[in-house]
Amino acid sequence: MIAVKELEKRYGDVRAVSGVTFEVAAGEIVGLLGQNGAGKTTVMKVMTGFLEPTSGTVAVGGLDVRTDRIGVQKQIGYLPEHAPLYPEMLVQEYLLMMADLRGVPKSERAKRVAAAVKATGLEQRVTQPISQLSKGYRQRVGLAQAILHQPKVLVLDEPTNGLDPVQILEIRALIRELAKTTTVILSTHILSEIEAVCSRVVILIEGQKAADATLEEMLSSDVVRVAVADAKDAAGALAEVEGVSDVRRAGEKDGYQRYTVKVAAGARPEPAIAKLAVEKGWTLGEVARATPSLESVFRELMAAHVAQRKEAA
Repeated sequence: MIAVKELEKRYGDVRAVSGVTFEVAAGEIVGLLGQNGAGKTTVMKVMTGFLEPTSGTVAVGGLDVRTDRIGVQKQIGYLPEHAPLYPEMLVQEYLLMMADLRGVPKSERAKRVAAAVKATGLEQRVTQPISQLSKGYRQRVGLAQAILHQPKVLVLDEPTNGLDPVQILEIRALIRELAKTTTVILSTHILSEIEAVCSRVVILIEGQKAADATLEEMLSSDVVRVAVADAKDAAGALAEVEGVSDVRRAGEKDGYQRYTVKVAAGARPEPAIAKLAVEKGWTLGEVARATPSLESVFRELMAAHVAQRKEAA
């Protein structure tokens, strides 16, 4: 549905995005994660046709944004970080105006507005001026205008930025609901946002892609934690288990000897380790896959990027 290839965007001498490549399949919810200034908004503005790329290509639904910008924009519903709302207008007036600007046929406008209002939970707000709405409801109005024309793709830039905790939960639930029928790509610098909404994450660091994987893959681990008591030469025995590539002692706690066991790609030695403990008569305190947090993954990627930059310098 979306194909970004070797995208580069410069503002004069400043390179905001460099060599970014990724694809988004139909039906995915993909998060662009990065610190402020990482290039997330720039990628989205190029994707939606608001900025020209310096080099590289961006295609949506098979259409190149450089050669068929209007065709691309017809397929996209876009909510920028600061929703383009007119505070003096009623919600209903604004949405009817946006339906007109989106090219929705006149005979369909009222029906489309009603559907967008229902989808975003704005039924009790349609006759209110936008200026009287809370920030959470203004975000809902922004989402409503983005889905009026029934787009194939939703592009959401920091959709929960500045909202309170209750509003954040409401917008997240709304995004998940909209994603049932639409491909969604959203940007955020909030780690919990990715974990709560997205199935896949593309991490940008200083305008470059640092990682691209499903959340499950990114939070997977090749390390198993093992804790045993009453065990002799546990390290040697563990090293003989099929799928184990390395065993390291990790100290002792509460009477248990602890080990960090590295496993080969795709291997699942946990059942064999449990069976070994029974056969050896060990007291098994733990055998569990170590699961990294998204925060730790991000920190490691940042550290690796900084190290590479120092080497290049």
